[in-house]
Amino acid sequence: MYKRLDIPETGDKPFTDYNKWRLKCSDDGRQIWHYLTEEETATWPQNDVDKYWIGIPLNAPTLPRATDPLSAARNGFEFYKNLQTEDGHWAGEYGGPLFLMPGLVIGSYVIGMDFAEAEKLEMIRYLMNHTNKDGGLGLHIEGHSTVFGTALNYVALRLLGMDADHPVAFRARACLHKLGGATAAPAWGKFWLSVLNVYDWSGQNSIPPELFLLPDWLPIHPHRFWIHLRNVFVSMSYIYAKRWKMPKNPLIMSLRQELYTQPYDTIDWPAQCNNVAEVDIYSPHTKFFEMIMTVFYQWEKFNGAVPGFIRRKALERVYDLVVMEDENTGYQTLGPVSKMTNQICRYMVEGRDCESYRMHMAKRRDFMWLGKEGMMMNGTNGSQLWDISFICQAMVESGLANEPRFRPSMLRALDWLDRCQIQDNPVHYERAYRHTTKGAWPFSTKEQGYTVSDCTAEGLKAVLYLQDHLDYTPTAINERRLCDAVDVMLTMQNSNGGFASYELIRGPQIIEKLNPAEVFGDIMIEYSYPECTTSVLTALSIFRKHNPTYRADDIQRVTRKAIEYIHNAQYPEGGWFGSWGICFSYATMFALESLALVGETYSNSESAKRACEFLLSKQKKDGGWGESYKSCEQAVYVQHEQSQVVQTAWAGLALMYASYPHRQPIEAAVKLIMERQLPDGSWAQEAIEGIFNKSCAISYPNFKFSFTIWFLGKAHHYLANLKA
Repeated sequence: MYKRLDIPETGDKPFTDYNKWRLKCSDDGRQIWHYLTEEETATWPQNDVDKYWIGIPLNAPTLPRATDPLSAARNGFEFYKNLQTEDGHWAGEYGGPLFLMPGLVIGSYVIGMDFAEAEKLEMIRYLMNHTNKDGGLGLHIEGHSTVFGTALNYVALRLLGMDADHPVAFRARACLHKLGGATAAPAWGKFWLSVLNVYDWSGQNSIPPELFLLPDWLPIHPHRFWIHLRNVFVSMSYIYAKRWKMPKNPLIMSLRQELYTQPYDTIDWPAQCNNVAEVDIYSPHTKFFEMIMTVFYQWEKFNGAVPGFIRRKALERVYDLVVMEDENTGYQTLGPVSKMTNQICRYMVEGRDCESYRMHMAKRRDFMWLGKEGMMMNGTNGSQLWDISFICQAMVESGLANEPRFRPSMLRALDWLDRCQIQDNPVHYERAYRHTTKGAWPFSTKEQGYTVSDCTAEGLKAVLYLQDHLDYTPTAINERRLCDAVDVMLTMQNSNGGFASYELIRGPQIIEKLNPAEVFGDIMIEYSYPECTTSVLTALSIFRKHNPTYRADDIQRVTRKAIEYIHNAQYPEGGWFGSWGICFSYATMFALESLALVGETYSNSESAKRACEFLLSKQKKDGGWGESYKSCEQAVYVQHEQSQVVQTAWAGLALMYASYPHRQPIEAAVKLIMERQLPDGSWAQEAIEGIFNKSCAISYPNFKFSFTIWFLGKAHHYLANLKA
């Protein structure tokens, strides 16, 4: 599988012929990049979607200069409609985290699952283009160099075909050694290196599968963990319990020497369990965690001496969960980490000549996205539903959806939303600890198949906007299916009134003290979020206007509790903390929309007024807003060096939701976004937009279209009304 590749010294230019790449989107939203032969290119020409995402100029026409916010919004969609795929959704990157590619590469290498040479070359180029000045790589593309990012991505570069003496590898290795070497990798780094057999399993804290044999009612049972951690824990615990590792080969033996600052055989591996570089730590181990690990260590010693039926039963249970997850999601799994760990588990049991190997190999490509800087691994198999829902609402609220030239786009979008709704519960439902999915919309595709509270809400809002507010659209989604979506949302309110992401909060917050993933925060359990809560509130409000009688009392009760949660979640300074977008700008936009639903605005609500004053205090001299991802790390507003069009749109929308009575700040925001608009109607990509688990930034490049168009269209009418 390993083949030395001839790699240029820099990744400034593509390593492959970008004219040969094509994005194939299927009816269910799958997004697969293909590298064609010379003959195939003649019969499959590149379209605007292909060209845009890999940086080939579209030669789009120069549009008439916008004279007001609405004409700027119109120009924005005049460009953006060209990026709608044939099946009706808007494709796009969902990259940014740099700890995903190593899992993709290592998880494939150890089971003999190769990549095409063109894919390898562009994966190498992507990592080269996101190497920091010191030679290292971070947790995400805007982050400082860490042991996790540098060690794991160094390994990925070597496995993909880069020589150890390549200048990029040399600098990365020097940075890694300066940071102390790979012995100080955080837990997930230790795991992947152990699987590759370049780290010893005895240097890894325990990941005991026996926890799944505990009674479900116990607070520590893993079904109470946050779902992303739970799914990773399942397959990691299976691999760990088996101490599975790839057999040694010359490349592995070489990596053992390259990754460390001392000879491999002299390392005291058990002493490395809690050795994590300071530069990597976001959530330090607690004393409680270290105490529990001591107990698990003794348990592992017992199991090593006397292999028993308890471990065998535990392994049977977690492997059953792995299989159920694969089958529930069409082998997509919930996310990219569990995708690769599940893939290894299935290989360990079933080998290569089987359906699970073939399916994992096919669906692995759903996570691989080509951009102008190379090929990355996305944070899921895409953000298809999330992106389509926002642009549909923006178009209807602005009035642009009624313009004849944009109607075909809206009809195709409605058709895709129809096909994306999940209409049944999972095949493996309660045994797999899944929340109900009947009526939900996912974050990405129907096949991936997970309920997400705010995605269900935004999907429902988009459908109601398209079906109820436009006179040319069919009723693609009938009343029963709309009610199913409401039913799902009503099952998801937590006791504090807020809404979490995938499920109800199942575990007590004390479980957070057992966080084994030092690089992330708030990873152990679900939490309520202002963003998710607002999405559900607005969806229920819009639905209640559509159907005033269906579960009216339940909706009223849920709304009352949710508004109470929104008030309680407000920070003393006036903003709300964002957990999925950066950061206070994002969540405060959502929260003020919630308050507006119950008539709380700048003029009559202390909360709304305080929020507006908070945002206004952050507006920059150029009229825009710009917030750094460091706000999410530090839980205080941190200014970005420059204004960002996306965050300017969020802040402007927030002020309008609160019925802010003064036009100057909103006009200044409009002016900045219009000045940043390019002659073809598009906007350039600026800083990263999203976040998860407080520390890892992630990209939502379609936001620079959906939220700018939404803000400009809404501002046009809002400012006109203020003037009147």
